[in-house]
Amino acid sequence: MASKRLKIWESAALAALCIALLAGTWAQGRLRGIQGSVVRLHVIAQDDSEAEQALKLRVRDAVLRYLEGRLEDASTRAEAEARIRQELEGIGQAAAAAAEGRAVRVSLSREHYPLRVYEDFRLPAGEYESLRVVIGEGEGRNWWCVVFPPLCLSAAGREEAKSVMAREDFAVVAEDSERSFRFRTVELWGELTGALER
Repeated sequence: MASKRLKIWESAALAALCIALLAGTWAQGRLRGIQGSVVRLHVIAQDDSEAEQALKLRVRDAVLRYLEGRLEDASTRAEAEARIRQELEGIGQAAAAAAEGRAVRVSLSREHYPLRVYEDFRLPAGEYESLRVVIGEGEGRNWWCVVFPPLCLSAAGREEAKSVMAREDFAVVAEDSERSFRFRTVELWGELTGALER
């Protein structure tokens, strides 16, 4: 008779497993939604010398100036990605002009990012579509931002992000103490899936 019923600890373990699976499913959906809404920018310096780090910022500024008018009316990540892809040569030329003779490689690809906190916006770790600008050997410190929605181009970045992201996804990434548990759940899920994929 006792073998037909679940023991209390078995019931508790089963309930905990169900809750973990539901939380994981929810977190995966939010993470995919967030990743599917943005295009990141990653500029990598030749090395960590003061001169090369300053050069990295000049290259960054040149790339952002080049993109500013070209992305301003993009309404989806797919549209922004298509425009960036069409403009890779021009982006490369703008970066090279600011790189003072150093080689520059520009590409658009998926790239893993750690947790990143901006003024009033944060993005969980994970794989994101990324405009990558590598100066020289690319062995120095890097600089990250988001070019779509244009968080590095605009002071109104929070409102622009809100206009292109699903309401639930925006609620997770917007800085708000009420949502910190939800963000942390997505962040932990991103770290876990990232570790399993590597």
